[in-house]
Amino acid sequence: MLSRTQAFTVVRAAARMQVLAAKRREAQRKDELDEEDQQPETEALLDPERPQPYLPGRPRESQDGASTAGRSSRTLSVRPPPGWWRSDLVALKEILSNWINLLLLVVPLGIVAGALKWSEAYVFSLNFLALIPLALVLGDVTEDLALRYGSVIGGLINATFGNIVEIILSIAALLNGLYGVVAASLLGSILSNLLLVTGCSFFFGGIFNKTQKYNANGNQAASSMLFLAALGFLIPTGASLLFGGGRDGNAQEVVLGISRGTAVVLLICYACYLGFQLYTHTDLFEEVSERPVSGAVEGAGAGAQEEEEEEERQEPMLSLVTSLGLLTLITVLVAVCSEYLTSSLEEFSKSSGLGEAFLGTIVLPIAGNACEHMTAVIVATKNKMDLSMGVAVGSSIQVALFAVPLAVVVGWMTGHPFTLDFDPFSALALMLSVAQSNFVTAGATSHWLLGIQLIALYVLIALAYFFK
Repeated sequence: MLSRTQAFTVVRAAARMQVLAAKRREAQRKDELDEEDQQPETEALLDPERPQPYLPGRPRESQDGASTAGRSSRTLSVRPPPGWWRSDLVALKEILSNWINLLLLVVPLGIVAGALKWSEAYVFSLNFLALIPLALVLGDVTEDLALRYGSVIGGLINATFGNIVEIILSIAALLNGLYGVVAASLLGSILSNLLLVTGCSFFFGGIFNKTQKYNANGNQAASSMLFLAALGFLIPTGASLLFGGGRDGNAQEVVLGISRGTAVVLLICYACYLGFQLYTHTDLFEEVSERPVSGAVEGAGAGAQEEEEEEERQEPMLSLVTSLGLLTLITVLVAVCSEYLTSSLEEFSKSSGLGEAFLGTIVLPIAGNACEHMTAVIVATKNKMDLSMGVAVGSSIQVALFAVPLAVVVGWMTGHPFTLDFDPFSALALMLSVAQSNFVTAGATSHWLLGIQLIALYVLIALAYFFK
């Protein structure tokens, strides 16, 4: 499996080529102007019949020697400013070209609804819709920024901002004391990526391609890390059911201590996984390629190889200042919308009749994972299963080994006793999902029937939460 940085590079390859072409045209235009400035004026003296070249900043001489200085204010052209902003405008136009980004118009409405304390239904619905385009744009900007610093630092950027919507949602709910919503939203994010996104990738990829292969070594490493995370959640849950009050007779303190220690261990394991994937064993995560070798198909394979090499040479579309500015702005907007969303969730649950467990586990992850959902399915239809698995399963690992332990640590630092003591059904659903995912992906070959199996399990779990 490949990293999410490589996945988004494939999806945005055409856009980046367009931006690079704009940059080349701007640089070529600047070089031509510089050459005109440095051209010797003696050429016109050596060749009287040849018109004197026009030099910016000087009056144009007519062929009979008459000066046209009086008209210079109307004929002189000014050198254009540096073209970095031109390429940024082209990049922003491409990023915002998705029709889903029309929902950005809902962002100010959601903030106004929360600030003016409109009905909980309006506040929840508007801010929920606002998170979908914000997640998409944030994913594009994050991947573009990661390209600037290479795979290792890019992986760290993805670890921090790749699931920023889920992280901010969980922290906002944590600070509001909605511990059940924190656990439900984070577990729901794992389940949606592991079952729904992977299942849709297998299904739609299998429709366009009979069978598809992906890297078995990378899948084995990812599956084992997910199983470790599931065990890390199951141990505190089992301890709360079996240990009783412990030595001091306080069961909550026992589970809290186990959860905090488990969170630290999982964060260390995630850091080791990043180093393993992005630094020490990058060769184990190389993409599986099936290149044709004969006839006209061989030429098509060479064209595909040239296209892939071109994609690997892609540069960031946005300048560093614009990327950081957009990242800051979108993060602030996500934080505000998440705060209003979580604060209205409890009342919305009562008024709508939908349980908090269903909203947190099924509904909220759809908004936070919109970027991963679309990207994984798109690259799967293009027979890029390593990229699709890197997006879907890689995002599950980020949430399980980074976002969930981070919520425990943040609660530890802010005095909120959030633990990994999930309800038994949630822990069971997670373990069964990881086990089923391991069975389905063990062969490193996918087809549409395997996708149906994963989607069916996700629907069964969603039904259980709906009637819970």
